[in-house]
Amino acid sequence: MISYELKTKLEELKDKFQTLTEVFNEEEIESDISKLEKEMSDPNFWNRSDSSQVMRRAQALKRELESFRRLKALFEDVEVGIELAEEDPEMAEHVEELAKEIEEKVTEFELYLLLSGPYDDRNAFLSVHPGAGGTESHDWAEMLLRMYVRWAEKKGFQVETVEYQEGEEAGVKSATIRIVGEYAYGYLKFERGVHRLVRISPFDANHRRHTSFASVNVVPEIEEDIDIEIRPEDLRIDTFRASGHGGQHVNRTDSAVRITHIPTGIVVTCQNERSQHQNKATALKILKARLYEIEMEKKRQELLKIQGELKDIAWGSQIRSYVFHPYTMVKDHRTGYETGNIDAVMDGELDDFIKAELVYFAKLGVK
Repeated sequence: MISYELKTKLEELKDKFQTLTEVFNEEEIESDISKLEKEMSDPNFWNRSDSSQVMRRAQALKRELESFRRLKALFEDVEVGIELAEEDPEMAEHVEELAKEIEEKVTEFELYLLLSGPYDDRNAFLSVHPGAGGTESHDWAEMLLRMYVRWAEKKGFQVETVEYQEGEEAGVKSATIRIVGEYAYGYLKFERGVHRLVRISPFDANHRRHTSFASVNVVPEIEEDIDIEIRPEDLRIDTFRASGHGGQHVNRTDSAVRITHIPTGIVVTCQNERSQHQNKATALKILKARLYEIEMEKKRQELLKIQGELKDIAWGSQIRSYVFHPYTMVKDHRTGYETGNIDAVMDGELDDFIKAELVYFAKLGVK
C-alpha cells in the first residue's frame, strides 16, 4: 500500500517535471545534437577557435536529453509500481526507491534545462557601480557587493577581487570580483541591471528616507573560444597605482591597468595581479566578455521585443527593489517574486530569486 504522503510527493514531482518540459523540445534538442555532431565530424573541426565551445554544447545537450528520457521512464515505472503495490507490499518499497531517484533526477534535469546557455558553466566577473547620490549610493553598492560575495561563499565558490575603488567617504565607487565555481555565470547572468534601495539613511542627520540605485553587471569568464575582434587602435590603456582591497598589499608600482574601449566607451580595470602584464591580460579578458555580452543582449532584446517583454530586460532597467523602511521587502520586478526577510537576502540568500529568474526567462526562450 502506498502512503498518502508518498503519493502526494510523487504528484508534486510530476507537476514540477511537467512545468519544466514546457520549455523543453525533445525534437529540437535531437536536431541540435545532430547538427553539432556533424560539425564535430568535419576534419578541420579542431582548427576552429570555437571547437571547445561546440563540444561542450553537444555534451550538455546530450546530458539534458538523457536526463529527460530517464525521467519519463521513471514516471512510467512508478505508475506501474503504484498499481502493483496495492497487492504486493514489497512493491511499495520499490516505489519509494523510485521516488527518491525521481526527486534526484528532477533536480538534475532542472539544472541542465535552466543552465543550458553557451557560457553558463563558466566562472563569472561581477561588477557593481553606484548611481547618482554620492555617499548613500556608494554605501549601497558596497552592500550589494557583500551580498554577492556571501552568496558565492555559501555556494562554496571562490571569490577574488579584480578591482576595488573606495568611495570618498564610505562604500565603493567601483568594484569587480571574479567568482570561480561551476555554473557561476549561469546562476548570476540575470542579476545584471539596476538595484534600488529604500531606507532611512545612516548618513542623514535628520533620519530621512532615501532612495538609492546601483548597477550590477555580470559577464562570463571566456578564453579564446569566441569571435570578438578587439583592434589595438580602439583601446586606450592607462596605468596607475592600485589602492584599496586587493591592491594595497600587492602593488607598490604603477601596475594597475585601466582599458577604455573607445567605440563603446566601456572601461575595465584590473589591479589585483602582481604585474602590469597580468593586469592587462585580465582586463582584456573582461573587456572581451563585456563586448560579447553586448551582442548577446541585443539578441535578447530583439527576442523579447517580439514577445512584448522588452521593458523587463532592457539594458540598465531596474530589476529589483530592496525596501528597509517603512516595511521590509525585497521584490523582483520581472518575476514578481518577493520576500520580507531582507536580512537573509542581504546575507546572500539569493537562490529563490535566482531560480525564479531562470524559470521566468526560460519560458521566454531567453538563455
